[in-house]
Amino acid sequence: MAISPALKQIMFALQEISYFLVWWYSQGLIKFLLRIKNFLIDEEKKLGLRIWIKNIFTPMYGQKDWTSRVISFFMRLFQIIIRTLLLIFWIFISLILFIIWLGIPLLVIYQIIFQLFL
Repeated sequence: MAISPALKQIMFALQEISYFLVWWYSQGLIKFLLRIKNFLIDEEKKLGLRIWIKNIFTPMYGQKDWTSRVISFFMRLFQIIIRTLLLIFWIFISLILFIIWLGIPLLVIYQIIFQLFL
């Protein structure tokens, strides 16, 4: 019994779509998460948050008097708060992108079924 060329093409398309979904939620997801992780690590390095926290009690410009230490502390505290908020913003954006990554194939499949059958 011979299989028609149209049926072969349909079966090939279904095979490719199913493989794509497997890749998207396995290897693709792992690569995407590694990119997000590396992005967040780079952003933390750009912001220098660990360095600001590490040096919070170090006086700025080598000034050792009491007033300079207080000013330096509050200035660094302000910087730490702002930089932490920026890092939280990037974490939030990354989380949104992760949710979008998970939902895109489902949305595409839903739209295909909706267009074909409704």
